Amino acid sequence: MKPSIPKGTRDFLPYQVLKRKYIFSVIESVFKSFGYLPIETPAMENLSTLTGKYGEEGDRLLFKILNNGDFLAGADKQALETQDSAKLLSSISKRGLRYDLTVPFARFVVMNLNDIQLPFKRYQIQQVWRGDRPQKGRYQEFYQCDVDVVGSDSLMYEAELAQIYALVFRKLGIKVKIMVNNRKILFGLAEATGITEKFMEMTIAIDKLDKIGHDGVIREMEQRGITTAQANHVLALLKKTDLSDLKRAFEGFEQGAKGIEEVETVFKYLDGEVPELYFDVSLARGLNYYTGCIFEVKADNTSYPNLTMGSIGGGGRYDNLTGVFGLNGVSGVGISFGAERIYDVMEELNLFPQEVQKDIEVLFVALDTESHNYAFKQVSILRQAGIACDLYPEPAKMKKQMSYANARNVPYVAIIGESEREAGKVSLKNMTSGEQKDVDISDLQNCF
Repeated sequence: MKPSIPKGTRDFLPYQVLKRKYIFSVIESVFKSFGYLPIETPAMENLSTLTGKYGEEGDRLLFKILNNGDFLAGADKQALETQDSAKLLSSISKRGLRYDLTVPFARFVVMNLNDIQLPFKRYQIQQVWRGDRPQKGRYQEFYQCDVDVVGSDSLMYEAELAQIYALVFRKLGIKVKIMVNNRKILFGLAEATGITEKFMEMTIAIDKLDKIGHDGVIREMEQRGITTAQANHVLALLKKTDLSDLKRAFEGFEQGAKGIEEVETVFKYLDGEVPELYFDVSLARGLNYYTGCIFEVKADNTSYPNLTMGSIGGGGRYDNLTGVFGLNGVSGVGISFGAERIYDVMEELNLFPQEVQKDIEVLFVALDTESHNYAFKQVSILRQAGIACDLYPEPAKMKKQMSYANARNVPYVAIIGESEREAGKVSLKNMTSGEQKDVDISDLQNCF
């Protein structure tokens, strides 16, 4: 059998895992510095938890898990005979792989309310699964790095999350643009245009602006029952990139004005501290559950004009998500880091520090059997001192052992033969400079 893996998934070589762990460690260190606490949730959730939370497209992309055992024994016979997939599914599948970390978090909050303190600040770094068509920067199995706070309406947290985005990407060395908008501002566009009943249709079209352009958005709105004049009015409002200009256009429209006030409050908290943050009136994402501010992060295309990559982060305020699990009146806000795309960006731009890929400090090579036993003891001593090291598994020819050392890209090789063993020394070779010197065994751990 020819080995293979499912489409949209990947194996990771050691150097890739080290780089990915570096990304996770930077993100986690920032989360901790802001007082967020870690949680974990199961890879699979009940389908009743997941369905209906991500819109029609999200429901289609959910990975469903067949019931254990003879799943057809409990299947809806009529649905099976008529090949009614939607009806059949509910009788043969009760669980699914989590689509994101936000909905499971809302479920977690409701189930563990007595064991957490509100406002509850959590972070979560785990895998999610989506049946997307695999392409560059998009996979069917990938990690999300989420940070959320529930139990407060304070816009201070939106400002704090913008700080987290900025600090993480600065530490990773990626120049980004953090865009912010507000669902209420998007509703204000519909208010000002007189199409509030077509709000979702309007935002679906707006969300495609980068892909299909001005004329494409006009056609999309027309196909969704919005007149050409109304569509042109919406596009004219989208050109107002300044909050004060938009505020004048929203005079008399309560929701739009409230949205502008909320975004202004976020900028006031930050007081210029996050220059990467920009207002983008056309930003429309996650509107099936976001109710206030919306965030999206992309690599700065002015700094990286040849980089083609979608968003590497996103999030927003959700006032009603826990309500579907029976807990009303608990507002939340959170953001997510797209770890897979961040990795691809850093790889393409060569942003990983060289030391990230360092394997071990020193590899011991022995020239005979007694020296190999002696080296094994020295390796144990160094490891107990906290120094990462290894020993070639047999006293093979020097050329073979040194080739292995080069392949592992080790900075030092400690050579032990009969003369070194009897003198209580090792011959320590710097693999970068080629310098080689004898070092007393007792002083060896001070060399690293």
